[in-house]
Amino acid sequence: MSNLRQASRYLLLLLCGALLASSCGHAPREQQAARPPFDVTEASIADVQQALKRGDCNCVQLVQAYQARIAAYDQPTKLNAIVVTNPEALATARQLDAEYRRTGKLRPLHCIPLIIKDNYNTAGLQTTAGSLALKGSVPTTDATMVKALKAAGAIVLAKSNMAEWAFSPMVTISSIAGETRNPYNLDHVPAGSSGGTAAAVAASFGTAGLGTDTGNSIRGPSSHNALVGFRPTLGLLSRAGIVPLYLRNDTGGPMARSVADATLLLEAMATGPDPADPLTSYCAGKIPAGGYRQFLQKDGLKGARIGVLRTLSERHPDPQVKTLFEQAVADLRRAGATVVEVEIPHFDQVSSGQWSSVFKHDVNQYLAALGPNAPVKNIDEVLASGKYSAYIKENLQDELTHGVAPSAAVAGRGEAYTDPRRIAFRHAVTAVMDGQQLGALVYPTWNNPPAKIGDFAGYKGDNSQLIAPHTGQPAFTVPMGFTYDNLPAGLQFLGRSFDESTLIKYAYAYEQATHHRRAPARFPALPVKPVGGK
Repeated sequence: MSNLRQASRYLLLLLCGALLASSCGHAPREQQAARPPFDVTEASIADVQQALKRGDCNCVQLVQAYQARIAAYDQPTKLNAIVVTNPEALATARQLDAEYRRTGKLRPLHCIPLIIKDNYNTAGLQTTAGSLALKGSVPTTDATMVKALKAAGAIVLAKSNMAEWAFSPMVTISSIAGETRNPYNLDHVPAGSSGGTAAAVAASFGTAGLGTDTGNSIRGPSSHNALVGFRPTLGLLSRAGIVPLYLRNDTGGPMARSVADATLLLEAMATGPDPADPLTSYCAGKIPAGGYRQFLQKDGLKGARIGVLRTLSERHPDPQVKTLFEQAVADLRRAGATVVEVEIPHFDQVSSGQWSSVFKHDVNQYLAALGPNAPVKNIDEVLASGKYSAYIKENLQDELTHGVAPSAAVAGRGEAYTDPRRIAFRHAVTAVMDGQQLGALVYPTWNNPPAKIGDFAGYKGDNSQLIAPHTGQPAFTVPMGFTYDNLPAGLQFLGRSFDESTLIKYAYAYEQATHHRRAPARFPALPVKPVGGK
């Protein structure tokens, strides 16, 4: 009987897609000639909220339009970006519609449907970190970042697939949902571990989304899917309620189709110190008064000084990525920036030995916090259960064998603001920036295009692992064009700690000067069905 209900719901969503035409419904009949239906494909947060204000749609219709796209495209194309949709999304939409009718006011993210990576706790909705061992694990509270987004009016529309336990920066494969593909070319990977969010947002299954980044996992998938991805400064956003990989490096952050949308999400989530995440004590007094959207300035590159870090850009780049990067450097200059070539002295020496295996310790703490109803109590039980993808078995075994507890007393294991090795690395980077009076460093996010599905030898060129995860500095990726016709590439901006403001200015100005983002051709707007069925 449950299968029949599920099939009926799937057919209903497809019907909604045809009727809504991937839109929020129709304006009143007398307005239809003047204004076409609102199309959610590639719609920004500002587009959605303007549509709500004009009466082109309501929140319920908006959610239905995104649900119709998921039903029509996710499984039928084998994109496989979504693990579970939120059965309460429509009820939340009705509440937000009622609130708007009552108050006449929209919250900052009122009725913005979001795709949330499956390692964020979402109250009442399964959270598995991609692991079959956590199937049925339903948190009773939201992760701090999710709670902040809900308070701003956003809706958790769906949970997205991820590399299991966030182990892989290259692929998005989990035992809970299988493999996610790249919407620009389904024969290629979306990178990992936040590839489900990236693919879903790129295909307009939601307005924007959340990923997490330990080494690459926001910026890599964003680059591979022509998205904007923000890895914020460690300590700016709370990690409370997120399944960790290496908590010493982990952060959450926004993934969106534009710098403006990523900035609006960042602004909503940057709420100051959170007692549940002690690292956020470092952000006290560092969040700009008036928020981050004030730095969305089209002329933000005028007078800027930016360093090109050839140490990374020249790491055996694919020729087409290299061409795009050189064009990006020229575009920065055309937009008003002074661009200089820089090197970080003794880079290999100061950057080496930075990783530390704290997964076992951190995940066991997370599992213990779930309480007595947790499907597994520790990572040893996960390995013993056999409920994991074959490709991560070696990772699990290695973490169990070599895992350590983080300690500020041991160099290379502590957090970013007390560990001597990490502090020295950050000082080496910022000394170059200070000496040249630079606001940011730039390099390709990946030196190679997205690899083909199954081609593990083709997974090369990741630049995101090498600086920001260890120094704690913010790093943003923005689309810089396409290689081989339909394989995206990204430009990465690295800034000083807690200087997201400058990176937003630079990234927004570059985006507005170039407009490289384009929708994946395989996922167009759903067909419009005329009113009355004629």
